[in-house]
Amino acid sequence: MNEARDIRDTPFVDVLGERYVSYALSTIMSRSLPDVRDGLKPVHRRLLFAMRALRLDPASGFKKCARVVGDVIGKYHPHGDQAVYDAMVRLAQEFAIRYPLVDGQGNFGNVDGDGAAAMRYTEARLTAVADALLDGLDEDAVDFVDTYDGEDSEPAVLPAAFPNLLANGSQGIAVGMATSIPPHNVDEICRALLHLLQNPGARLATLLRYLPGPDFPTGGVLVESEAALEEAYRSGRGRFRLRATWTAEPMSRGRLRIAVSEIPWSIPKARIVTQLDELVQARKLPWLAEIRDESADDVRIVLELRARSGEPAELMEVLFRLTDLETRISLNLNVLDGGRIPRVMGLPEVLQAWLDHRRDVLLRRSRHRLEVLERRIHVLEGYLLVFADLDTVIQIIRENDEPRSELMLVFRLTETQAEAVLNMRLRTLRRLEEEKLRVEHARLAAERGELIELTESEELQSDRIDEEIRDVRARFGAGSDGGARRTRIDSNAAPVEPRLEHVEAAEPVTLICSRRGWVRVVRGHVENENELRYRDDDEGRFVVRAESTADVLVATDKGRLYTLAMSRLPGGRGFGEPIRLHAQISNDEELIACWPADDRPALLATEDGKGFLAQAEDLIGSRSGRQVVTAAEGAKLVVCRPASGDHVAVVGTNRKLLILPLSELPQRSRGQGAYLQRYRTGRLSDAVVFAKEGGLVCRTGSRMRTFPIEALAPWMGKRGQAGRTVPKGFPASLRFD
Repeated sequence: MNEARDIRDTPFVDVLGERYVSYALSTIMSRSLPDVRDGLKPVHRRLLFAMRALRLDPASGFKKCARVVGDVIGKYHPHGDQAVYDAMVRLAQEFAIRYPLVDGQGNFGNVDGDGAAAMRYTEARLTAVADALLDGLDEDAVDFVDTYDGEDSEPAVLPAAFPNLLANGSQGIAVGMATSIPPHNVDEICRALLHLLQNPGARLATLLRYLPGPDFPTGGVLVESEAALEEAYRSGRGRFRLRATWTAEPMSRGRLRIAVSEIPWSIPKARIVTQLDELVQARKLPWLAEIRDESADDVRIVLELRARSGEPAELMEVLFRLTDLETRISLNLNVLDGGRIPRVMGLPEVLQAWLDHRRDVLLRRSRHRLEVLERRIHVLEGYLLVFADLDTVIQIIRENDEPRSELMLVFRLTETQAEAVLNMRLRTLRRLEEEKLRVEHARLAAERGELIELTESEELQSDRIDEEIRDVRARFGAGSDGGARRTRIDSNAAPVEPRLEHVEAAEPVTLICSRRGWVRVVRGHVENENELRYRDDDEGRFVVRAESTADVLVATDKGRLYTLAMSRLPGGRGFGEPIRLHAQISNDEELIACWPADDRPALLATEDGKGFLAQAEDLIGSRSGRQVVTAAEGAKLVVCRPASGDHVAVVGTNRKLLILPLSELPQRSRGQGAYLQRYRTGRLSDAVVFAKEGGLVCRTGSRMRTFPIEALAPWMGKRGQAGRTVPKGFPASLRFD
């Protein structure tokens, strides 16, 4: 029996960590994040490259999608065929991608959310946009790398004459990071690029005059202030409110109907219709008489109102709150910089990265063309030398066994020139052909001079890039078919507050959440928490009293906040359902706080003593979560609670208490904050905001104890101090509640 060799004794934790890092890097680099230069993930890049190899350009015929998918997974992308086909389908869906890269023939799905037909039934070819992305591959414009099996090569990035990253956007979830880039209008992108090209270092506010915000393929209305948009594009992170487009249409006898003509991007129309039907069946919309889906090629959802229902704007405000007629679109400009480093960029950085890539492509193509010209000019010079004495050339060829060497000796030709002369056809020996060669030589020499000047002048390079951008704008911009902006931006939209009769009746309810994360909602406000029942291996964690129409904020130790609608949580029968079924909370996140969403700010603090004050609007997110606290490595979020008062009390596990004015707390929308209390040993145990007049209230056992502000004078201090040992009678748990 052969003995195993090179056996190393390695801790399992080290091996697991090494493998996990390799997996994470593979997911980030080769699957989930787009390249800032061409805006494509590897699967999309390989799809386009494979279709180009099959000669599926816009002017050619279609080929079966199964053939394309087979080539992709066989040569370039060793993954499942269904995953590759799904990626291909999305590139062809006009309602999913602003500028489709694949021209599909057959059933490629619809806005209702129906899937595409099987790949054996559908056909595809490239669009003009994809052709612009691929233009220059044969001219050494980009680097090529070996495929996964080493038998072929593929481009590491596309030349990308079309600014695809912002134009079509991208979404993806990697390991420990994600990306979410909404689509934009290419005419506006080109205008911003031209301004940045002519004015390097242009201010963001100026760029936003040319590129005011996203432009979704399904239209809609973007309801965000200019300040919010500017901050999002500055930091590369933000959230946009997108609403459906609607109009009020008069009917007979003074009645009205509302016609929804555009729905939010990425929301299936069938889901919206189902939500409206469910609300009507539950009698939560008593003013709505009938719902009809009259959509054909366009979207048209008709809502017939009952007589004297009220103002349509008020009624639509209710629907925006209760259905997906309004949604929030995330902006997370997390991309691969140079194809290697994942990082979050602001809008100016993204635009500049594309311009730098186009300059690099221009130089590489120019140098490649120069090499081609040099070779041809070299051959032409040899032709012109021998044309002066063709009789000698013919004699050498007829009389010598090695005519190439003799030609090189007599006419002082290089080996390349001599070989070209020997390969000339007899018909090219006419005097007329000599004149054509001289004209060609002069033309190529002039072109060579222009290219040399181009490669040495940044100003000429900028002029050429300017021409290319203007060409893209002319082909795909506002003047082209489908190039006009579809999404309207309403930065001055004032919120309309619906009257009570239009809103679902609010009832008192109690949310009950166990320590293991099982959640349920019961009617009424539970008074005696000791009577609540939990599973045998579980116990109570949160009891939140609110109204049925309220939203609930849930915070985890990873610094993420999730917003859940109380009306969508399970009822009070049994032990409820896992909260992870209603929010995208990962298994390694622990719940630390839960309270009704309102207009109060919140105090957030991590166990290393850092914290800040966040306004209510910065906490509201969605069931997918919002990263509010970015704690230092190893530090968890331990305090997240509404803040009402004028002073902050902080206590550490070292039994030190510090009280400081609330005005000393920094206000942030996200981040780490500043040190509230410093520790030599121990960590932050709890923190609370209280009002000076009412004193500091703490729970000691089953009763509440109040420390008057006058008695706490020795513990008053400034932010970042260590504090003093807690006063006599302070809870042994070192917590305030």
